[in-house]
Amino acid sequence: MANRSLKNSSESENPSHSLNKLIVDTLDQNKAEDIVSINLIGKTSLADYMIIASGGSARHVSALADYVNKALKEKGNIEVSIEGLAHSDWVLLDCGDIIVHIFRPEVRDFYALEKMWTAEI
Repeated sequence: MANRSLKNSSESENPSHSLNKLIVDTLDQNKAEDIVSINLIGKTSLADYMIIASGGSARHVSALADYVNKALKEKGNIEVSIEGLAHSDWVLLDCGDIIVHIFRPEVRDFYALEKMWTAEI
């Protein structure tokens, strides 16, 4: 399994933890690459977690976004706002307390979000 989790000790107490796991598992089952879950609690009020993953092509990126959206709907979770499906270089899913970024690998390398959100302040 190609996923990494960058977390802290308050994770098990947070209700978004199970939603984070559902999203990461869905991405993994659908062959997303380089899945990273970043715990943002205490870093920003924007979200509790940020998940970053790659798809091998624009079509794969789009399909991964659809799989995550369907998994959340099946669980009866919140409405998901999706941006970037038209080109599918970078698709953002706003799941409330969790933000999901799905990139084509070269776009992910260019923006390097993991470095920005995991840097020590």
